[in-house]
Amino acid sequence: MKYIPNLRNKYNEEIVPKLMEQFNYDSPMEVPKLVKIAINQGLGDATQDKKIVDTALSDIGVVAGQKGVVTKAKKSVSNFKLREGMPIGVKVTLRKNRMYEFLERLIAVSLPRVRDFRGISDKSFDGRGNYTLGVTEHIIFPEIDMDKVSRIHGMDISFVTTANTDAEALALLKEFGMPFKNQRK
Repeated sequence: MKYIPNLRNKYNEEIVPKLMEQFNYDSPMEVPKLVKIAINQGLGDATQDKKIVDTALSDIGVVAGQKGVVTKAKKSVSNFKLREGMPIGVKVTLRKNRMYEFLERLIAVSLPRVRDFRGISDKSFDGRGNYTLGVTEHIIFPEIDMDKVSRIHGMDISFVTTANTDAEALALLKEFGMPFKNQRK
């Protein structure tokens, strides 16, 4: 028997019929789906200290459950003491089962650990059905060992969907259980 994450089952059994009814789709293939989750961490201080990239790479690997990739500068900027090819961040892209497992941990465990959490904004859609969530502290993830953290970094988590409009993507993410604070109609 093959392992299937809970949210993937929920998508197939509950979310698809609900969205078909809500948006009057003719076929289940029209229903928007989550394609990938991209996690990006920009490290501006990495130009001075190379160890920051190594710790961020290991942290993002632990959080995502998959090894990250170092991103490098494309241009030199003398004001920032930045040269082309210098490491300036880390990223990881999750798909399929790892994506659903990460989404479940984010919704159920990590977001509720944010101080004074009242929900996430529903205004960060890009107009094409993709959503980006900014996390100011990477220590909200329980996988991070607090004793080994020397510096707290933020990260951007982008949810890429096949939705054509922001309303469809919002409905999809709401059905997955994303805690949006200001519910728009």
